[in-house]
Amino acid sequence: MLRSLYSGISGLRSHQTMLDATGNNIANVNTVGFKASSVLFEDSLSQLIGNPGIPSDQVGGRNPAQVGLGVQVAAIRTAFAQGSAQFTGRGGDLMISGEGFFTVRSGGEALYTRAGGFSFDATGKMVTADGAFVQGWSAQNGVVNTGQTPGTIIVPQDAVSPARATTKAAVTGNLPSTAAVGDQLIRDVTVYDAQGAPSTLSLTFTRTATGWDVVEPASGATGALAFVNGAQTAPGLVLTAGAVSVDLGAVTGYANMTSVAVTGQDGSAAGSLKTYTITSDGSVVGTFSNGRTQTLAKISMATFANPGGLEKAGGSTFRTTVNSGVAQIGEAGQAGFGGLVSGALEMSNVDLSQEFTNLIVAQRGFQANARVITTSDEVLQELTQLKR
Repeated sequence: MLRSLYSGISGLRSHQTMLDATGNNIANVNTVGFKASSVLFEDSLSQLIGNPGIPSDQVGGRNPAQVGLGVQVAAIRTAFAQGSAQFTGRGGDLMISGEGFFTVRSGGEALYTRAGGFSFDATGKMVTADGAFVQGWSAQNGVVNTGQTPGTIIVPQDAVSPARATTKAAVTGNLPSTAAVGDQLIRDVTVYDAQGAPSTLSLTFTRTATGWDVVEPASGATGALAFVNGAQTAPGLVLTAGAVSVDLGAVTGYANMTSVAVTGQDGSAAGSLKTYTITSDGSVVGTFSNGRTQTLAKISMATFANPGGLEKAGGSTFRTTVNSGVAQIGEAGQAGFGGLVSGALEMSNVDLSQEFTNLIVAQRGFQANARVITTSDEVLQELTQLKR
């Protein structure tokens, strides 16, 4: 048979592969985290029909004469260029800005993805849209140990922020120097014991001839404030009322202004988890009913020496191969790892204008190779008709 017949067949097969890759790219134009593929061709073996000749004084050198035997697919490459951002406003949606992959586990296998549409299942495990477990580090008492091997992130929906006993309180503002001797001001603040039970700490300020006396009736703690030109004459007063240290060092004593108030205390009752947010470094921060916030977990990231060596595993995920290198695990925002954008998803990086151009190129290439086969068939037909 004619060599051109088989060359044409190889051209049909190769351009069909190009059409397949282009069609898949177009089909996934709106797939979150999808990375487009491109086909690279190379020529196949060539048949030597004339040997090269050595140049001499009598005869010049002669180049080899070769006939190619067709085309084949050299590689199907994955483009890892950044996709555009789609802002969703949903707290569980994450986009990687820069290099890296999320690590997930499905069926016991570690996979890697750029699709960050996460949520929590009924058991508190962070999962992808198809149920793969997101990997990272769960916090212990608000502390994340990133030196450990990452595991499945678990945030129990009944998580509790423990009660914290009040040990410090702060008083700021102004006591009016124009007040009459004997005038009183009372300021209350709610404080908590170690079990989170609330009680009221009351401070009574009484104007004296030299300044202001302050008393906490429940504990019997007392102190005195004196002012010169509005500033305290002695170092800032700290009143010890039972187990609570009340800092009055910021109180001033100017005229005609009454703004003294207890502006803070460090205790709280126990609280239940209300909502969560994810920061740019991958920390899952819970907000509790007692107003406190606490880090619950941190999402791990992975990079590879050769991302192009990863194998597509379906579900917008990749798995490692012998040519991708092993996964390097780290945190978002570290050197070599991209940051995270909460409330956004990375869309497909398919360029439709390029893909439609590739469709035309593949179609014309397919047609041209089909003509080679048709022409070869006509030549063979003429050959068979030599004997009638």
